[in-house]
Amino acid sequence: MAQAADKIEFVNGTELDGKILQIRKADKEFDFETDIGGRTISRTYPYDKVHAVTFGGKRFVITPKTTASTASSSANSDPNQLNRSRGEVLQIIQQAGQQPPSWLASTPMNHPASLDLSWPLKPGGPWNESKNVGQYIWGRVNPNPGRWHSGIKLVHQCINQHQNDPKLLKRDFEKLGQMYFELLQDYPRAAYYMKLAGAAPDKQLGVHLAECYWRLGNKSMALQALAGRSIHFDAIKLLGDMGEVDRAVRLTAAYANSNFFNEAFLNAGDALRNAGRYDEAIQYYQRILDLDRARNAEYKKRYHGRARDAIQAIRLFDKVDVTKIADGTYQATATAYAGPLTVDVIVADARIESVKVVKHKDKQFYAALTDTPRQIIEKQTVKDIDGTSGATITSQAIITATAMALGKGSNP
Repeated sequence: MAQAADKIEFVNGTELDGKILQIRKADKEFDFETDIGGRTISRTYPYDKVHAVTFGGKRFVITPKTTASTASSSANSDPNQLNRSRGEVLQIIQQAGQQPPSWLASTPMNHPASLDLSWPLKPGGPWNESKNVGQYIWGRVNPNPGRWHSGIKLVHQCINQHQNDPKLLKRDFEKLGQMYFELLQDYPRAAYYMKLAGAAPDKQLGVHLAECYWRLGNKSMALQALAGRSIHFDAIKLLGDMGEVDRAVRLTAAYANSNFFNEAFLNAGDALRNAGRYDEAIQYYQRILDLDRARNAEYKKRYHGRARDAIQAIRLFDKVDVTKIADGTYQATATAYAGPLTVDVIVADARIESVKVVKHKDKQFYAALTDTPRQIIEKQTVKDIDGTSGATITSQAIITATAMALGKGSNP
């Protein structure tokens, strides 16, 4: 892509360089093209999520930050700084669920005509992204931000067709809640559909619902949503993010002798690492290497790669002082979900100026490729970075690779 001439400044503080393709004033949205991870992608952004744009060399303020106090924009700020009552959170969720997003009606449907919109619970035959809705979402929608809105609209259409089939409807609600959560970080709408699906804490969706409550400003609701005899291992990382690190460690113990110990120990290590308890974090990462087993060789390679990379990053944390790093571009690679992930880090005038993912294989990265680098630049550190919802593995890989890259420029 040619050198970026345009820029978006989002209400939540994120900035993105690229090119404005089309502006639809009547719909209060515009299409924007950018280069992420070596891939050119386009996505539609509503005005209410954008603070300002630089277009044609001129800067225009769209949504003043002083008035950007809606739930959707504040949900991306530090949840621990919000303080909403249970009634306020439930009201936000209900209002969002009953009102479609502003972009939905104008979003064109662009799925293959061969797609089977009956979307059976157990599709027969080989993997076919041109026939099965779930496989189409996984393989073509999730990896392509330009398809996120149309993919969500497709599930809304399936809901309309499945009104008389409770099992299909429940699955549709689960998928829609997951997509609003992972793709758009629209926590009110995500929670609305997760609640309709009956999300429980022993499933990943139930942990996501708890995170919605937390990000909307009520930690006690999140903790209540995680109450139960059986809790999914993804809750370990969420509990750590919420500051409940000791409870996260206790939950990890329940998975120590299970088939999910690798996932649990990685989550515990990440929670402890973010809490600054580095020695304990290393112990959990090391246990993965010592136990040396997984469901197959490929998964073991992934788990071991992530554990080794995390240990190396932690050992660099206290050595990485950006004020002592020479100006330049530093590159490093860490293990993500589907393989290596490489970042370029630019340091100038004792500051981290840029963190870019230049190569990766992850398909389910969601917003991690822009959100995690943005946090690193804002905080000027690789410590205490909040993983992107639903894409924690990709986020942690970016953090780890950035620490390794900065370590290359640190004085011995």
